[in-house]
Amino acid sequence: MGEANTSSIDEDLLLKSFYAEVSEVERDNEVIRILSCFKLNAFEYLNLPFDSSPEDVKKQYRKISLLVHPDKCKHPQAKEAFSALAKAQQLLLDPQEREYLVNQINAAREELRAKRKKQLKKDTASKLKSLVDEGKYEQEYEKSDEFQQQLKLKVREILTDQEWRRRKMQMRISEEEGRLKKDEEETKEMWKRKREHEEQWEGTRENRVSSWRDFMKGGKKVKKGELRPPKLKTEDPNKSYVQRPVKRG
Repeated sequence: MGEANTSSIDEDLLLKSFYAEVSEVERDNEVIRILSCFKLNAFEYLNLPFDSSPEDVKKQYRKISLLVHPDKCKHPQAKEAFSALAKAQQLLLDPQEREYLVNQINAAREELRAKRKKQLKKDTASKLKSLVDEGKYEQEYEKSDEFQQQLKLKVREILTDQEWRRRKMQMRISEEEGRLKKDEEETKEMWKRKREHEEQWEGTRENRVSSWRDFMKGGKKVKKGELRPPKLKTEDPNKSYVQRPVKRG
C-alpha cells in the first residue's frame, strides 16, 4: 500500500516537472484549443476518445489542467479555459450526464453504420471482403481517422439538434408559466375588486337603512297631477257613498 502511494507521488512530481518545462506558446495553444471546443461535448474539452473510462477522464484532466492552470499559464483566458475543463470532467464523472452523452454517441455511430452499409451494397468488392473477414473489416474501418472524424461531426450534429429541441421546449414551458402567472394575477385582481366592492357596499349599509327608515316615517308623497284615492262624504251621516272625482274640463 505504501509503495503504491509512493509511486503515485513520484508520478505527480514527474508530471509537474515535465510541465514546468513546457513553453508558454504550448500553454497558450492549449487554452485556445479548449475555448474553441464544441461546447456540448465534454470529451472534446479533454481531448479524449468517446470510449474513455472515468479513470481516463481523471488522468487526462490532471494532465491538461496543469497546462492551463491560471497560476502557471499567463494567457488572459487561462482561468476561463481551466473552468471549462473542470466542468467537462464533472460532466463525464456524473453517471447521468455521461449516460446521456454516450447514448448520443451511440446513436451517431449507428447512423454512420447504416450509411456505410448502403455504400457497401454498391461496392461489391468491399462487401465481399467484409463478409469474409466476419466484421473485422468494418471494425478496422471504425478505428480509422476517417470514421472517427465523421463520428465526431455526427455527434456534434445530434447534440446540437437535441439542445435546440431542449431550448424550444424550455421556451414553451416558460411561455406557459408566464400565461398561467398572468391568469393567476388577473384572477387575484378580480377577487380583490369584488372584495372592495362588497366592503364599500357594507360600509354604506347604515346610511341605506337610515334612508329607508326616514322614507317610511315620512310616508309617500303624492306627485303633482296624481289622483288621490276616493274619500267618503261625511256631510250626511245617514248616507254612505263614495264621492266620485269630478273631471274638470
